[in-house]
Amino acid sequence: MPTNKQRRQAAQRHLQRQLERRAELAKKRRRNLGILASAIAVLVVVGAALLITGVFKGDDDATASDDPTVSDTAAPTSAAAPTTNADGTVSCTYAPDASGNPNLTDVGTPPTPEATPAQGTSTLLMSTDQGDLTLTLDRAKAPCAAASFTFLAQQSFFDGSTCHRLVNQPSFGVLQCGDPTGTGSGGPSYKYAEEVTPETTYPRGTIAMAKTSAPGTTGSQFFLCFVDTQLPPEYTVVGTIDEAGLGVLETVAAGGIKDVGAEGDGAPAIPVSIESLSVVA
Repeated sequence: MPTNKQRRQAAQRHLQRQLERRAELAKKRRRNLGILASAIAVLVVVGAALLITGVFKGDDDATASDDPTVSDTAAPTSAAAPTTNADGTVSCTYAPDASGNPNLTDVGTPPTPEATPAQGTSTLLMSTDQGDLTLTLDRAKAPCAAASFTFLAQQSFFDGSTCHRLVNQPSFGVLQCGDPTGTGSGGPSYKYAEEVTPETTYPRGTIAMAKTSAPGTTGSQFFLCFVDTQLPPEYTVVGTIDEAGLGVLETVAAGGIKDVGAEGDGAPAIPVSIESLSVVA
C-alpha cells in the first residue's frame, strides 16, 4: 500500500504532466493564431496590390488582361529622367511610345523640352458635366509632368473625354481621367519619366499621374485623390485640386461604382465627362 510520501510524489508527477500538456496546447494555439494572422496579412497586401495596379494600369494597356499589371501590347520605350540645367530650367525627355497601342492620339510633344520651366505654378480649369474643378500644377515639384499636362490641355486633348475609373475606399479614394478613348488604355503618342522621391505621398486634394508597372511610362492619364490615399511613391504628384472641385469628386464618389470589378474599382455610377480642360493662368 503506497505511503503518504509516495502519494504526494505521484500527485506532483500528475500535476506536472497536466501543466506540460497545457503549455503545449497554448503553444499550438499561439502558433495557429500566428499562421492565421500571417495569412490574413498576405491577403490584405495582395488585395491592396491588385487594387492599386488595377486602378493605375496606364496608357499602354490597350486591351483587357487577366493580370492588370501586364500590358497585352509591346513594352513602350522608357523615357530618361529629367536633368537640371545651369539656368534652373529642366531638360525633359518625351520618348515615342513604341507599344503599338492603337488607342494613342498623336498631338505632338511639348515644345522646348530641353528648357522646361521649373518654377511657379500653372492654373487649369477642368469643366465637367458634374461641376468645375480648379487644378493648380506645381512646376517646381514636377516640371516635366506640369509641362506635358499644360501642353495637352492647350491641344484640347482632354476635351470630351470621360473619367473612366473610380475607387472609393477609406484609404484609397480616386477618380481617374485623362484618356480620350475612355477605355483606360488611351493616351498621347509619347511617354516620360516619373518625378518622385521616397517621400512622395498622396493626401486628399492631390493630382497625380497614372502609369504602368514599368518605369518611364507616364502619359496623359491622371487621378484625383478625394481622400488621403495610401500608395507606393511611384506616381508623379503634379498638383492640387481646389475645395470646390473636391466637393464635386465627393458627390461622384457618393454615387458609387457602376459595375465593381474584381479589383474593387470601375466606372463611376454618376458619369463624369470633361467638357473642357483649359489653361487659365
